[in-house]
Amino acid sequence: MQQVYTDKEILNDGLCAQKACTGKFNMAATECVHSSVRDTMLNILEQEHSIQHEVFDMMHKRGFYETPVADDKKVADAKMKHQQCVK
Repeated sequence: MQQVYTDKEILNDGLCAQKACTGKFNMAATECVHSSVRDTMLNILEQEHSIQHEVFDMMHKRGFYETPVADDKKVADAKMKHQQCVK
């Protein structure tokens, strides 16, 4: 008997795969000694992030990946926390 997957399951699997892929390319780019190899890894990483965003956007538009609205205090707290890290 053939198993049928829902669109949500297929897209979720694709998003998980893209998250893993971008993580691996990020690590590879970080650990490159040669600039030409690093540049290639960063180019691929950018492409993979683009694909990841497309999959996320498809899921979000179909209601498969809901993102709650953040309240203003949480946004301000996050900005302050991350600005302190940059200094």
